[in-house]
Amino acid sequence: MTRALTVHRIAPGATVQDQGRAGYRAFGVSRGGAADPLALAEGAALLGQSTECAALELPGSGGVFEATAPLRIALTGAPMRAMLDGAPLVWNASHTVHSGARIEVGGASAGSYGYLHVGGGFDLPKQLGSRSAHLAAGIGRAVQAGEVLPVAEDRGSAVGLSLPQDARFDGGVLRVIESFQTAVFDARTRERFTETAFSRDARANRMGMRLNSDGEGFATSAGLNILSESILPGDIQVTGDGTPYLLLWESQTTGGYPRIATVIPADLPRAVQTPAGGVLRFRFVSRTEALEAERKRRDHLRALPKLCAPLVRDPSQIRDLLSYQLISGVTAGDVRDEKE
Repeated sequence: MTRALTVHRIAPGATVQDQGRAGYRAFGVSRGGAADPLALAEGAALLGQSTECAALELPGSGGVFEATAPLRIALTGAPMRAMLDGAPLVWNASHTVHSGARIEVGGASAGSYGYLHVGGGFDLPKQLGSRSAHLAAGIGRAVQAGEVLPVAEDRGSAVGLSLPQDARFDGGVLRVIESFQTAVFDARTRERFTETAFSRDARANRMGMRLNSDGEGFATSAGLNILSESILPGDIQVTGDGTPYLLLWESQTTGGYPRIATVIPADLPRAVQTPAGGVLRFRFVSRTEALEAERKRRDHLRALPKLCAPLVRDPSQIRDLLSYQLISGVTAGDVRDEKE
């Protein structure tokens, strides 16, 4: 029996993503990979498998999918309404899907990117060492309705586990460190930058997001003399009209706009998951604070499997409730004659 997921309907721009491809920046190919790496790791923990397994990344909305064989799945990232053959599925949890069952994933109630994981991961051919689609580089493509996504052999057994939802889906404060060009912005401009409430533009994508704000921009005349150089996800470039752009995983590898700051890796999942119109603020931290945040981030990723807990299901939503052994063991007590 072929293990696969048939796509009946899917949101525009949905792609298969893993951890991305390292080592190709010198050739103009950024790492790419899952927009929210934390969500990728959460799915791996819920299924008890490697974080290298590829998942389906759903931007803003999901679709309708059918299992061609029994599968284990997990749902992570931006919370979305999910159903299995019409019965609700808990988000941030793992579930069993029977052959022929249909999974329906609706729009996000918060955040931007949801993830559908399968036990074993999606078994697409690797290109440059990764199964990730990198649309900006022309590697792979968005998943289309009618496709059948093959699923690799599943060596795990964990199911019915959940992880607590965190608060990274509604914007908030992002910690930043100084970039190479932070000093070309005068002190008052840097101060205004940290005092400003930015809203994420609706035109954001996997390459980056425009940060909108009221009042004057953050331009600097010194920016006209900046030479193109290497840039990384998290860099905040300021264009000639003073508009900041936060660069993400599929951003270009070089650029000549001055960078006022760089978001630390620990806060990039919050940045990526901020929905259109969501409010973001920035706070400069020291290198020491940034390194400590990175240590805590890595510790959290390692601890994810231990944070998984059994999923407590609502009995009213269990269609096959009577097939479960709800009472086990024997009862103890005195049996008395009815005549007494």
